[in-house]
Amino acid sequence: MKKYVVLIPLLTGFVASSTAIAKELVDKVVAIVDKGVVLESQVEGILNDVKRKSLESGQTLPPDRVLRTQAVDRLISQEVQLNFAERIGLKITDMQLDQAIQRIAGNQNKNVEQFRLSLVSKGVNYAQYREKLREEITISQLQQIQLRRRVYVSPQEIESLLRLMEKQKGNSEEFRIGHILVALPEEVSDKEVKATEDKANKILKYLEEGKDFKKLAITSSSGSKALEGGDWGWMNINEMPTLFAEQVRDKTKGKIIGPLRSGAGFHILKIFDIRGRQTVEVEEVHSRHILIKPSIILSEKKAQSLLGEFREKLQKDPTQWLTLAKEYSEDPGSKSKGGDLGWSSPSVYVPAFKEQLAQLNMGEYSQPFRSMHGWHLVQLMERRKVDATADHKRERAYQLLFNRKYSEELASWQKELKDRAYIEIIGQ
Repeated sequence: MKKYVVLIPLLTGFVASSTAIAKELVDKVVAIVDKGVVLESQVEGILNDVKRKSLESGQTLPPDRVLRTQAVDRLISQEVQLNFAERIGLKITDMQLDQAIQRIAGNQNKNVEQFRLSLVSKGVNYAQYREKLREEITISQLQQIQLRRRVYVSPQEIESLLRLMEKQKGNSEEFRIGHILVALPEEVSDKEVKATEDKANKILKYLEEGKDFKKLAITSSSGSKALEGGDWGWMNINEMPTLFAEQVRDKTKGKIIGPLRSGAGFHILKIFDIRGRQTVEVEEVHSRHILIKPSIILSEKKAQSLLGEFREKLQKDPTQWLTLAKEYSEDPGSKSKGGDLGWSSPSVYVPAFKEQLAQLNMGEYSQPFRSMHGWHLVQLMERRKVDATADHKRERAYQLLFNRKYSEELASWQKELKDRAYIEIIGQ
């Protein structure tokens, strides 16, 4: 598409006088993007912000011409994405915007009014700030929706990266292992193998019931460290027999493993302790919810009111939850299970949902609240702490791969949008 270089002033109005009508130049169009425009004031806003930050950090900047080209390109990309969001009906409501501002203010240990006054004191127009934030949230949600269906990380990629991360970690992680060997003779019948395995399983049952590992090792183990209570001391993965190394990798302190069969017999292991490992303990919540999505027929206010009525009913008779969830909830993933979301880390939920769970006591119902998915009524059923070290490593590997692919795919997707849009640069 050929770009025409023209200068078009925007006139806000006419001021009448006895002799003439004076035209007041307020802003000018820098680019036309589909049905929208990029304004000179927007470009200047970005340039001023970049220059202010460079002064604060002491960073040197390229010439203004280069900065301006980058600013115009960014604004065109934003306008293209906002236009696309409008076409697919993606909107951020005032309530969602209010919740986002509450989170931002809370992160600064302020309430919303204190936050507003702090912006005003810096010369920021609060109404413009709100609308700018609305645009940023819209673009962020649009990118998540569009790109999650385009980015795929395979299990094989995750496993390969995990192995690489283990190698890079070196020998820093060590295990203190307890070992019990229920030995087999060199020549053994099937019947003797079965009897030995049964003995090993019996020892394992004692351990699971809480019996002392070291006492059982002294009385029952044929291993070389039996008199030491089966304690092999500290060793890293590379120093262990391969059979053991494969089993203890990513296991937690106190874990009992076995019986494991080898040519020598049946082995039972216990991880007495671990050092050199960064353990991750996380809180998980078990919750359930009822989701109602506003529509042309059902207004925002009515959806909120309906969930408020449900809350009153449930406080009088909690047994009604399953009936209400199966009849009214619009979450296809949990509706058939009575809204039960199972055990999850709160981090998997959208911010509004996560914040509600954080405020609830066990068994308590939330007030109806709005998220990007609709209106929710949630009940916190249980909380627990779990060792998530292995899951954390896997999630970290996944996130590293996802972020790399996401960045690549984001650039490609944004280019596709721009290629399909009508873009005309008006002034350089």
